Amino acid sequence: MAATIMLFFMIIDNNSQNLLESYILGLLHAGVFLWYYRRREESFLGGKPMVNFNDKVNFIWSIAELLRGPYKSEDYGKVILPMAVLRRFDCVLEETKEEVLVEYEKYKNLPGESRDEILNRVSKQKFNNVSKYTFQKLLSDSDNIADNLRDYINGFSRTARDIIDYFNFDTHIEKMERNDLLYLVVKRFSEIDLHPDVVSNIEMGYIFEELIRRFNEHAEAGDHYTPREVIRLMCHLLFINDNEIFTTQGITKTLYDPCAGTGGMGSVASEYIRDHNPSASLKFFGQEFNEESYAICKADILIKGEEAKNIAFGNTLSNDQFPNQKFDYLLSNPPFGVEWKPVKKAVTDEHENQGYNGRFGAGLPRINDGQLLFLQHLVSKMKPVSDENPNGSRLAIVFNGSPLFTGDAGSGESNIRKYFIENDLVEGIVALPDQLFYNTGISTYVWILTNNKPNYRKGKIQLVDGTKFYKKMKKNLGQKRHELDDSHINKITQIYGEFKENEFSKIFDNEDFGYRKVTIERPLRLNFKVDNERINKLHEERAFQNLVNTRKKGEAGVKEVEEGTELQQSILELLYNLQSEELYKNRESFEKKLNKTFKEANIKLSATLKKAILSALSEKDETAAICLDKKGNPEPDPDLRDTENIPLKEDIYNYFEREVKPHVPEAWIDETSIKVGYEIPFTRYFYKYTEIRDSEEIAKEIRELEESILKKIKRVMG
Repeated sequence: MAATIMLFFMIIDNNSQNLLESYILGLLHAGVFLWYYRRREESFLGGKPMVNFNDKVNFIWSIAELLRGPYKSEDYGKVILPMAVLRRFDCVLEETKEEVLVEYEKYKNLPGESRDEILNRVSKQKFNNVSKYTFQKLLSDSDNIADNLRDYINGFSRTARDIIDYFNFDTHIEKMERNDLLYLVVKRFSEIDLHPDVVSNIEMGYIFEELIRRFNEHAEAGDHYTPREVIRLMCHLLFINDNEIFTTQGITKTLYDPCAGTGGMGSVASEYIRDHNPSASLKFFGQEFNEESYAICKADILIKGEEAKNIAFGNTLSNDQFPNQKFDYLLSNPPFGVEWKPVKKAVTDEHENQGYNGRFGAGLPRINDGQLLFLQHLVSKMKPVSDENPNGSRLAIVFNGSPLFTGDAGSGESNIRKYFIENDLVEGIVALPDQLFYNTGISTYVWILTNNKPNYRKGKIQLVDGTKFYKKMKKNLGQKRHELDDSHINKITQIYGEFKENEFSKIFDNEDFGYRKVTIERPLRLNFKVDNERINKLHEERAFQNLVNTRKKGEAGVKEVEEGTELQQSILELLYNLQSEELYKNRESFEKKLNKTFKEANIKLSATLKKAILSALSEKDETAAICLDKKGNPEPDPDLRDTENIPLKEDIYNYFEREVKPHVPEAWIDETSIKVGYEIPFTRYFYKYTEIRDSEEIAKEIRELEESILKKIKRVMG
């Protein structure tokens, strides 16, 4: 439809275009937004409606619009996000507020930690507030609302107050008060009910994420959150065939995300497990270094009644906040293609000093993409297989295409892949449809790793092409044009779980992705001639030029330049006297003649200078004799040097005799050059050749389309 509209605009005149624009805009305003939010309600929880989600998002967004003027649009989140957290806290504590204040008077002289234990039992939460104010009571004293709001914030117990501190909100209280906005913002937030009975935790999580998306329309992919349908797919793959967590009464497991964002991975995974086993508990641990996202994530954990200390702040790569902990499950979507230069020193030091005893022993990727660092970090957090933990750990991570193939044999990326594959950690990789993410349209992949593959998967890696399983969205959200529904998620999961080869699934041995990079050498062949043209080339040789360059100062420097100039002249004079039309095709014989001539002239040449002279007087010649080194071995020609990537399953020398020798009989393998590399050329395995359509067929189709468009235009224009 969009393409048709564009064509209309290109063809019709200005007056008609205005009428059509108005008509289309009317349709958009009347239906699109209603459709969008209804669709969000239906899809984000796998078909479970999200109660009043659209109303909540729109209402909060309308408050953000009040900030226009004093605040730039990209700064709205600095006010709206902490206010939403505060209002959420306010709604949660409202029921027990008066009772908490009564108990506070009894125990206010106790140390803070002891007092909070008592008051938390009264509030029925992991936090409390002892200020006399609530959002409603703040409105009763408009003249002092800034001071009273600060009092309200300071009334929170330490854990909750720390969350608000990460928003750096105090400066915005002052700014809003100065611009007569504070009372209005508090009043509008007091009108929205964010109690968990009205807005569930998973719904609240998405509200936060949708707000962040709007505040950061141009943020880099992966910076904030992953679409919930992608997380649901990851959960299906992560927990596939995990009968223990689905069937064991009262079981408790741990889940970790080193790039936690607002906690979406944990929320969706917990909901997924509860749907299958209501008695199961999935304890979520996460680390996040964006202050706003961290505060939201921690607030969500606090309201759920879980341990707030399980959410840590800081850069995971340089400052691991869970250094000695291992987890049952690991889920993550690290930033795509983001450089790790800011943490280079810490990461490099750990790699060099700790090796495999640290997190980054396998290698370091190039500085402009840290994705494989996060994967190494996650693998280091896996629980080892033991009698106490026979299942080991499983992880699912979202990558772009770069970790599949970037880096040649011997590079950091290749060595990292080598480590994962040779240790049989990679279970499968699923290619997702493009245009699934809000801030990027690139292709993405879900990697599944485990340290305890079932027997039938050991030594194997499954590749699943899920790129065809999606539906187009009727309205784009940023760069998100495609989405997964339950049927797509279930189909991809089925294909993965069946572990069979078909159109969408390929199964390989680990070794299939490995290769040896071998340098193939060919002999150097040179002819030699002493003529004016080649003698003049000597002036281009660095060793010859350096004869008249000096680092010495004063008389010593002058003397050295004079001696060098004299030697240059002597060399040139001798060579000019040797000029002839004779062409030498054997370096050894020509070198002997040259050495004899210079010796007779009493001119001493360094090895470097002699090499420069030979280089100037030589040319490549396939008919010349092979140049030999001092040991009598053929000298390689750097310009003819080539490499071959030989599959691990193939014998190097058999391959060489079959694929190389028939074409270049004089070639040989440089034994010192052999490097083992690994890459996963995913798209190659699913490539399907499509024949080019006949040009006449295409032209006919274009003509028919043109006629159809003209008919539609005539109908619209009356």
